[in-house]
Amino acid sequence: MTTTPSASAAPEEYDVIVVGAGPTGENVADRTAAAGLRTVIVEAELVGGECSYWACMPSKALLRPVAALAGARAVAGSREAVGGGALDPAAVLARRDSFTSHWQDDGQVQWLRDTGIDLVRGHGRLAGVRAVTVEAEDGTERLLTARQAVAVCTGSRPVLPEGVPGLAEARPWTNREATGSPTVPGRLAVIGGGVVGVEMATAWRALGSEVVLLVRGDALLPRMEPFAGELVAEGLRAAGVDVRFGVSVASLERAGASDGSGGSGGSEGSRVTLVLADGERLTADEVLYATGRAPRTADIGLEQVGLKPGTWLDVDDSCTVLGVDGPGDAGDVGGAGGAGGAGGAWLYAAGDVNHRALLTHQGKYQARIAGATIVARAQGRTLDTSRWGAHAASADSAGAPQVVFTEPEVAAIGLTLDAAERQGLRVKAVDHDLGAVAGASLYGDDYRGKARVVFDLDREVLVGACFVGPGVAELLHSATVAVVGEVPIDRLWHAVPAYPTISEVWLRLLEGCRG
Repeated sequence: MTTTPSASAAPEEYDVIVVGAGPTGENVADRTAAAGLRTVIVEAELVGGECSYWACMPSKALLRPVAALAGARAVAGSREAVGGGALDPAAVLARRDSFTSHWQDDGQVQWLRDTGIDLVRGHGRLAGVRAVTVEAEDGTERLLTARQAVAVCTGSRPVLPEGVPGLAEARPWTNREATGSPTVPGRLAVIGGGVVGVEMATAWRALGSEVVLLVRGDALLPRMEPFAGELVAEGLRAAGVDVRFGVSVASLERAGASDGSGGSGGSEGSRVTLVLADGERLTADEVLYATGRAPRTADIGLEQVGLKPGTWLDVDDSCTVLGVDGPGDAGDVGGAGGAGGAGGAWLYAAGDVNHRALLTHQGKYQARIAGATIVARAQGRTLDTSRWGAHAASADSAGAPQVVFTEPEVAAIGLTLDAAERQGLRVKAVDHDLGAVAGASLYGDDYRGKARVVFDLDREVLVGACFVGPGVAELLHSATVAVVGEVPIDRLWHAVPAYPTISEVWLRLLEGCRG
């Protein structure tokens, strides 16, 4: 399916062009191709995207052995079997490499072939309405045009702070180096208390690094319930991580570095010194900045369709981009649709790039919605953009589920208590000690954890839930069904959890809601 770029090739026409071959782009293409629309996907890097090679899969491959060993140590009998042994770094890193297919995308490319989706390798840029130019590595270009739609699924990139002296010369890690390092750094400094920061601190500490976690604010995981960050901080400190709050880095110095050449990631044998705002100096082999994400839209031709380069793309619930020059600006968004062509909406954005929910599973969900919308418009069918309609990504606003794979795990869906109150909802929080549930005491000796649901008193439904403790990731989907499905408390009362499982916490939580 991969074709050779040609400077003199005539424009190639497709029904749908997808820019970006990560999980989101693959799912858009899969939906449109399955409906009989001739689809091409454009990718400058590896087919499979950030999640497959530098984020979800390698990070969780690093973290799963940590959880497995902690689980064995939590139970008398298995604790004695594993003794005081540590993880085998070489085995863990080799397993991680297998999950990334050793950073080769042959399998993903074969899937495209088998699915009937064309692949063009190169950097894609919008060139006007329903047009994309693709620049190959050798500098040649080709022009692709779309009869129906262009979907931008270019994702996001890590953000490094501006104005920090010595930052470029220090060659800091981002998530890519943190998940892909072939060796274990002796000492690692992690800057940032969000998901990437706490997960990578967990993984590399378990593999033998001395880790210091530097957080500008006063809490970890600040977008979740406060107790989540508190329990994760306790877990990190118990594992030997030096967790510091209210700390900022004033400058960095890489030993032997004179310029920023050589790319990110440290150089063999050199160390980096972090100078903190209070003057304290810390030394590490590597420094990871986990301080946020920005959209990959700086160089994709947004200016050609009246949009500002480098910005998040504003979309409606069907993932149709708003404010686009040309046909479809007012168009049929949310309306009767039409058979694409000259009169219909044509530009879509799904996944991180639209900033609705920077999570792989939400990007794939949006891709299914966007794909269905493209197909419906191509077939001249009326869109159903009502809440929970087939062409509305309503779950984004209901609350995206998320798991943080630390020790302990954190699993959350929907609104926190604070967020619900700020929205003006009349709510109450119901908390329960997870360790008091019979299933939790069987899961691990001295099990520690906490559960909270946020109950809307007026509608008598749950609008949020948060669980912290070993193994709580598997509690999340039941909470997601309850929140997204807006299941009345009186009906949830009849959803009986099996005994003895950790899920029995639902009985205690629902008792608190009804009481």
